[in-house]
Amino acid sequence: MKIRHSLFAGAAIAAMSLPVLAHAGEVAGTVSDTSNTIALRSAQVRIVELDRVTATSRDGSFLFADVPAGDYTLEITYVGAETATRSISVPATGTVREDVALAGFGDDEILVVGQAANLSSALSRKKEADGISDVLTRDAIGQFPDQNVAESLRRLPGVNVLNDQGEGRFISVRGLDPELVSTSLNGVRLPSPESDVRSVALDVISSDIIESIEVKKSLTPDMDADTIGASVEIQTTSAFDRKKDLLIVKLEGSYNDYADALTPKASLDFATLLSDNFGVSGGVSYYRRKFETDNIEADDWIDEGGIVPLELQYRDYDVERERISGTLGFDFRASDTTDLYVKGTWSQFDDQEYRRRLTFDMGDFEDYGPTSFANGIATFNDATIQDPESDDPADTVRQRIGVERDIKDRFERQRIWSVVAGGKTDTGTWFADYSASYARASERENGSVDPAEFRQRFSDDGLEIGFDLTDPRVPLYTVNADPGSFYDPAAYELTDIEYTALSDASDEEWAGRVDFGRRFITDGGEFTVQAGAKGRWRDKRYNANIEFYENDSFTLDQALGSATYRLISLEPMASNTGASDFFRANRDDFEFVALDSAFDSAVSDYSVGEDIMAGYLLGRWDSSTLRVIGGLRYEHTSNDIRGNLVTLVEEGGTLPDGGEAADDTVLVEPTRIDKNYGNWLPSLNVRFEPTRNVVLRLAGYRSLVRPKLSRLAPRFAVEQNDDDEREGEFGNPDLLPYKAWNFDASAEYYMSSTGAITAGIFYKSIKDYIVDANFEGDDPPFNGVYRGIEFDEAVIPLNGDTAEVFGVEIGVSQAFTFLPEPFDGFVVSGNYTYTDATGTVFTDGDIADPRKITLPATSKHTANLSLGYDKGPVDIRLSGTYRDKYLDELAGTAEYDRFVDDHFQLDLSAKFRVTDGIQIFYEWVNINNAKYFAYNTLGNQRNLFQYEEYNWTMKGGVRVTF
Repeated sequence: MKIRHSLFAGAAIAAMSLPVLAHAGEVAGTVSDTSNTIALRSAQVRIVELDRVTATSRDGSFLFADVPAGDYTLEITYVGAETATRSISVPATGTVREDVALAGFGDDEILVVGQAANLSSALSRKKEADGISDVLTRDAIGQFPDQNVAESLRRLPGVNVLNDQGEGRFISVRGLDPELVSTSLNGVRLPSPESDVRSVALDVISSDIIESIEVKKSLTPDMDADTIGASVEIQTTSAFDRKKDLLIVKLEGSYNDYADALTPKASLDFATLLSDNFGVSGGVSYYRRKFETDNIEADDWIDEGGIVPLELQYRDYDVERERISGTLGFDFRASDTTDLYVKGTWSQFDDQEYRRRLTFDMGDFEDYGPTSFANGIATFNDATIQDPESDDPADTVRQRIGVERDIKDRFERQRIWSVVAGGKTDTGTWFADYSASYARASERENGSVDPAEFRQRFSDDGLEIGFDLTDPRVPLYTVNADPGSFYDPAAYELTDIEYTALSDASDEEWAGRVDFGRRFITDGGEFTVQAGAKGRWRDKRYNANIEFYENDSFTLDQALGSATYRLISLEPMASNTGASDFFRANRDDFEFVALDSAFDSAVSDYSVGEDIMAGYLLGRWDSSTLRVIGGLRYEHTSNDIRGNLVTLVEEGGTLPDGGEAADDTVLVEPTRIDKNYGNWLPSLNVRFEPTRNVVLRLAGYRSLVRPKLSRLAPRFAVEQNDDDEREGEFGNPDLLPYKAWNFDASAEYYMSSTGAITAGIFYKSIKDYIVDANFEGDDPPFNGVYRGIEFDEAVIPLNGDTAEVFGVEIGVSQAFTFLPEPFDGFVVSGNYTYTDATGTVFTDGDIADPRKITLPATSKHTANLSLGYDKGPVDIRLSGTYRDKYLDELAGTAEYDRFVDDHFQLDLSAKFRVTDGIQIFYEWVNINNAKYFAYNTLGNQRNLFQYEEYNWTMKGGVRVTF
């Protein structure tokens, strides 16, 4: 508390120590396009004679305080617009207003409609930004062509998208793990609906309700410091963004080639000024999408008589997703100096997934490999053979093949909603920003069958299976010999049903902040002293109730269906709802498995309270050519962490009291841990504009990312067999946050027309990177005892050594409005990012001999290219996005690490304006059927972990603007 008081006292002393100009007036006004449709944000306004500059706010307004009486010239510039000048006379006291309308080059509407308008807006905001950033905007009547916010973001430099079922879900910035990227919506930090991550899955939020997205890659002291990759700031529409009322209705249909189904999408977007000082804006979006995925997964790879998997799965997914998003905002100009607002957003994401799976389990072949392996064909035979490790003919090994056919019927609902109320008071000399917010995210699943497993074990029955591994992505099976039951559904008996009675994750955060500052005008520029405080109170909880059931009389033929799989036949298979319908209708006939149910339920539960109190002090210098922002932030974190120590003791094992377990026994002991720590976080951003079209930047700052709350939770799971051997998987409440020093340098050249060339380099030194480590009982530092819990083998998350990230970003964009017709409609943009991110880890528990890795989720090369044509009624854009392979998961040894292969995807959007208010459009997503391939490198070759294909999706519809 004393530290925060010192910060604020220092700000007040500095505020009173500098002189103030007397007998001065104010210059205020707004900047808009010539059609008076939208307010132009980030237009640069300059008083030429005083060489003072400022940038317009999102409502297009600007203000100069303490301007000496006299005659002056205003110069207004905006990327893609002709420079405007205005002559003004400033009185000794009072305010002079000047409202300015900017025209584009040869076409007034270029600042309002289409690709060039979006480019102008994005480049203007990038140019005037305090730090390193990239921006996506939409024009007054445009929309992002992507399915969700994550897919929109992949157009920006250095942004990777991690897909789920072919749809963008999480984002990685500059090659860093999505956990190191923070997300806010209208200034509210978004919590995560999922139980095991901090990162926000951005497929929950529809792109239709978004006005702009800014990816801030360097931090200033007034920003939350909980990011290393970037801070993604999403904003919805404000009524003051526009000068005219807006109402857009969009209707469309979506068709996926595999699903062969047409599904609806609709949105409504509006903004209106009810008076000069009060406005309301909002929107609602609905999207239902059906699609299918063909998947193959392999695991347990061995190099015994050939490099082969001992488990191979063929998965057929039928998915239906429904997304509803809405936003509503109120803006109020309470006075000439004060603006107030209330904004609320709500998103719901429903995911109904059916998965039919055929699994081959050859686990008994681990020590001697397949029966034969030649020309890429691995053959497994369920026979009794001579033990390959013995010369005695009497020593035999029983080979057994397990074949499982299961079905998952899972419905999951995610919600994210937030509300924020705040305002800004600016007298020209003194100013203050303030807000209070609440946000909640949840993920709930109840009543899912995930999965129902039907299994048949073949041993000495004559089954022979061949696997053709010549295509590393798509290994196919053949049944060379069948005892007569492989294709018989009645021969597959239920192993068990895993029933999710409840999976309930919630993450909520209250927050309040206040920032205040004082501007001082000098002969050479403007100096600002600013201080602030923020409190965040977060509570994340997860409660699971998992139930297992058995029924020996339930066989596959009682739930029979058919697959929609294209790679190979999977018959016989269960229907989508056959097993779950049978279970619900005959629940009394199923035996409840109490032990497994108790263990899985108790080990999942946890709760974490996280309170963050922050304060900062900064100084800011602004002149026509130089802007410097430097300061210090302090964040104090308090945690209240709760979980369970869950021990499964098999029959015959030793209980904690020394007795012998008469039966398999589950022991549950609640745990609770408190922790506190603080961090000092300095930062410096320098922006130098030697000429009106060149901007040079330098940035250095320290930031942190707190550990995943699920990793931090004291959830300790131990399985003890009848020989008292103990295997554990532990959370680690002692984890330290990731801490990083970040440095950036960039150069930006803005062309006289709508276009820019940008280049930058970045470096990050990340300390205490977190990885999961595998330990044997005698491995240091634990030597078989972790927090008083004994183990023989354990997986424990630990802070690793320092990691380093170095990279280069290059971007080029140009609207060719200066060319003669019809070539003046071409718009081109592209970017490339190189990232070299390395660190050291000890995945096998040997901390004395760490190995060097590329950081997870890091792609060395990422690139985007967009070729567009926007002229008259025609608007066409072809976009390609590429990312290099990346490390997805670490294994105990490097050859089993999981990598995700390169990804290149083409998308097309085309629009045609029928009238001023009616536009028809067409979109073709994933034209080239980009696939997903994950692999290991055992034997210096790529061996399948996961392969998926989804094929293309087409969308078309009409947009009506009133």
